[in-house]
Amino acid sequence: MNYQLLLENLTNPALLFFALGILAVKLKSDLEIPSTTSKFISLYLLFSIGFKGGQELSHSEFSTEILLTILFAILAAILIPVYVFLISKRKLGVENAGAIAASYGSVSAVTFVTALNFLETLSIRSDGHMVAVMALMEAPAIIVGVLLIRSSSQKVAHNQSLKSLFVHSLTNSSVLLILGSLIIGYLANEKAAEGIKPFTNDLFKGFLVIFLLDMGINSARKLGDFFKHGWFVSLLAVIVPLINGCVAAYLSQFVTSSEGNRFILAVLAASASYIAVPAAMKISVPNANPSIYVPMTLAITFPLNITLGMPIYLAIIQL
Repeated sequence: MNYQLLLENLTNPALLFFALGILAVKLKSDLEIPSTTSKFISLYLLFSIGFKGGQELSHSEFSTEILLTILFAILAAILIPVYVFLISKRKLGVENAGAIAASYGSVSAVTFVTALNFLETLSIRSDGHMVAVMALMEAPAIIVGVLLIRSSSQKVAHNQSLKSLFVHSLTNSSVLLILGSLIIGYLANEKAAEGIKPFTNDLFKGFLVIFLLDMGINSARKLGDFFKHGWFVSLLAVIVPLINGCVAAYLSQFVTSSEGNRFILAVLAASASYIAVPAAMKISVPNANPSIYVPMTLAITFPLNITLGMPIYLAIIQL
């Protein structure tokens, strides 16, 4: 195990700023991110992830392997939320279960970057289109999460068909933005796209840490809710990513022969979103409690994946 890599990621600014937000609440500080600013940052992160994914996709030549890899990733992003939702809705309620389901069906960009660094230290190559694969996993998980929430509501279920639920979820502002940004990034003229690169790329990490600071503050204010469900959500945050990563590591051999691409697919399946999904849920499902699903993904699943998960997934692939 690469302990230097572990240390570097445990001191990642994203994780530390989330902790700072929690600390600020515990110290009863008046530190707060204005709600309008928080919403803008949420929209910016969704836009940036989608646009960069589209740009990467435009640079890849389509092949059967790429198509199968994309289909595999999208299928994982659809199926994972379903089983996670069914497991968690009885104990956590529909809104929270839907947010957790979407989080684990979606992906973590920071975990993805960590996985690339992990491969680099081992001199294992992955293809550039995997960035697009990552972006393509965001929207299906969010759509499925919102659909599961709405379809489980008796009021919605009696008054809306599944088709109308799907259309409403697809046109939801957060989902529409990330899908629209992905398509625009794919279609955009490369020279013109370079003009907004400082905004989409250079500012991303700065906005990310401010967003996580805000999520830390919001989470800490309701941290009691997390401890109230502590044993269940903690167990869920450990078991779900390990199952997802191990299954994806094994099944990925049927869609690609690349060791690096298989590893990335496993890590994406195992990871959980603490950027796109919290941003989307903040807009789409405000009743979902971020003090439950954000600490699960950021405080438990993220460090689990970079310590134990990645070596396990790679060992399965190499076997």
